[in-house]
Amino acid sequence: MLKRLGVHGLRCAIGLVTTAAILAPSPASAQITRVSSTEHSQSIGFTIGGFIPKGEDGRVAGDVVVRDLDDLVFDISDLKGPSISGEWLFSLGNYLEAGVGLGYHQGRTSSVYRDFQNANGSEIEQELKLRVVPITGSVRFLPVGHGSVEPYVGIGVGVFNWRWSETGEFVDTSDGSIFRANYVAKGTSVGPVILAGVRIPFADVWDVGGELQWQKATGDIDPTIGLLGDKIDLGGWHALATMHIRF
Repeated sequence: MLKRLGVHGLRCAIGLVTTAAILAPSPASAQITRVSSTEHSQSIGFTIGGFIPKGEDGRVAGDVVVRDLDDLVFDISDLKGPSISGEWLFSLGNYLEAGVGLGYHQGRTSSVYRDFQNANGSEIEQELKLRVVPITGSVRFLPVGHGSVEPYVGIGVGVFNWRWSETGEFVDTSDGSIFRANYVAKGTSVGPVILAGVRIPFADVWDVGGELQWQKATGDIDPTIGLLGDKIDLGGWHALATMHIRF
């Protein structure tokens, strides 16, 4: 009898262990399962790319860059330059997120007078430079939610701290004399920001992607500074590569 109970008990024990093994999650599988991006509610990112300013026909009336073209020879497109930023994103659900960012972009170009030269026939040269430090806040919509590929569109507002300078030789049209000078205008402007991009998560907590960003803002220039225009158009496009770490 004891022998029968022992065999029966052994069979029951084996059956229970087998059933538990089948129903219990595998520790190895749990360790290597990819963490869903929805479990990471925040991320810190870095972007790098370039800024392309508006062309002549799309700039605000009174823009100093367009007014300079009356006397100087240069190409507005040469004011494009590198654009970098850092940003913090936080989830508002599976389809929405918000973010704040701090960036920097600068463009410069050389110019010469259209109708004047030095007495020795050399050009009268200047350097034109635009520097902008934007602080942006945005809300982004992810139409397919978080996943293996994450397209998004967003809208926000930017606070643009800007500085425009013209440095070099200039002509006093009253007497034709040539003098050196450095004209500087600076200020802070506010305007809308629209963006669209795509991210691809990898390696559990990282993602990489690309983004296009459009900004619109206008700065006011004090006419007593001596520049030809009383406005500066800060609008244009950013084309960016992005990288984030989620946590």
